[in-house]
Amino acid sequence: MKKLYYFSKSKLQFVEIKNYKSKLILTFSVAVLTFSTLFFGAYRLLLSFTSSEKDVYALNNQNKALVSKLDEMITLYKNLNQELDSIKSTNDELRIAANLPPISKEEQMLGIGGGSFDNLLDFSKSSNNKLDEALAFVDDISRKIEFEKNNYKSITKKLEQNQKLAEAIPAIIPCTGTIGVRGFGMRKHPILRIVRMHDGIDIITDRGTPVYAPGDGKIVSVGYHGGYGLSIEIEHGFGYRTIYAHLSSTSVREGQKISRGNLIAKTGSSGLSSGPHLHYEVHHNGVKQDPENFFFGNMGFFELTRK
Repeated sequence: MKKLYYFSKSKLQFVEIKNYKSKLILTFSVAVLTFSTLFFGAYRLLLSFTSSEKDVYALNNQNKALVSKLDEMITLYKNLNQELDSIKSTNDELRIAANLPPISKEEQMLGIGGGSFDNLLDFSKSSNNKLDEALAFVDDISRKIEFEKNNYKSITKKLEQNQKLAEAIPAIIPCTGTIGVRGFGMRKHPILRIVRMHDGIDIITDRGTPVYAPGDGKIVSVGYHGGYGLSIEIEHGFGYRTIYAHLSSTSVREGQKISRGNLIAKTGSSGLSSGPHLHYEVHHNGVKQDPENFFFGNMGFFELTRK
């Protein structure tokens, strides 16, 4: 799987997402092991209070040991909660980066519940009750970790989907040249001399200029199509399709998967054309779009001037 990054507002830098699931599992494992060790030590001390053979001095020492064990459990619980708070903060930033809505307090409470260690310090309760409460707080940590694990899974899925969209969207100019004045929209056809919809833009260039895929996708059509002449159609996914017309030659076949920047054809003037140029269209969910709205920061890839 490709590396994923998100922008951390707290650190003001891009941070790689790595070993996150392992960190959650390790936190839970340490919690269970340490809680078990501390609690059952405390539980054995509690049971000893029922023996009439113990003198006051011994009971006093055991009481101190019990309080010490409970203090250790409280400290551990607080430390683990701080670690989970850190994980939650990271997940909150990741949700923003993934364009996911924040999780409300109500959703959080439904997912993890709540509790307090205060009752563990109530020595009026029986040892069995204290055992149940301690196990409940181990379960509390477990539920919080499971909640954040599921949260992280949904974030990762959305980030991966966003990354695929970023790679698929037709975001660069497919060839060098000059954008003609007859742009997207209702225009007078240069040959037919009638006003009709121009479904894309024309990039005026020399014959044989390389044409590159503007985004990842699959070739769904290669061949001659009426006035378009020799043309190519690419399906990019996420509802995006692009068309390249009036070509002189092609370098791809139907069904072939391509990546952004791959050579797919060379420009020409096949079909109903007044001279060498590339007719380029972008469709989204079946609706024709102005291709110029998809040229994102392309000047580093191609030099293009407006006529």
